Amino acid sequence: MHNNRQIHRGSVTHAGRRWSTLSAIAAVAGLAVVLVSSPVSAARGGNTGVGFTAPDISGGSGAVFLTGGGAFNATSGFGHLGGGFECTSTVSAGPLAGCMAGQGVRWDTDSLLRSTPFKCTASDPAGLKTAATTTDTVALRADFYRAGDGNNESFTANMIVSDTDIAPDVPGVQNAWVQGVGCGSADVHFSH
Repeated sequence: MHNNRQIHRGSVTHAGRRWSTLSAIAAVAGLAVVLVSSPVSAARGGNTGVGFTAPDISGGSGAVFLTGGGAFNATSGFGHLGGGFECTSTVSAGPLAGCMAGQGVRWDTDSLLRSTPFKCTASDPAGLKTAATTTDTVALRADFYRAGDGNNESFTANMIVSDTDIAPDVPGVQNAWVQGVGCGSADVHFSH
């Protein structure tokens, strides 16, 4: 979907932004979990693997780049997902408030959510919506980390990744969301 990536000596450039080797490694590790989770899915009976890249989640406060993957089970409540993130524009409101442009390294799952309310923008045409975790949509509470904070989460916020448009009333395809930041279009792959 997005063909504007180039590799340059230890960093990845995406849409004019440089991503550190650590972020690229986190993304690859997340996708590796997805690839490994397919055979594990069959053995555990019902886990779903997911991998995604969302280059521009915005519409609320600030903007973020988000990538990652992992596995979850909508029935049992199991969820192990993670990946890379960066605030591409300073976030001034919501759970990620204080994340400055250029900050952010990785994210991981705090807990899988059965559902979560969300709005893509402050003036979302349909108002508050709800997304539920199914085999093609995952709602979770995630911890986000900045480089200087080490293993202590910098922020905790709800997020959604879906194979389908979660806000058909908003122009374009909105299949990724971060609480307080907004929605965006993501390249998403689920495996069952």
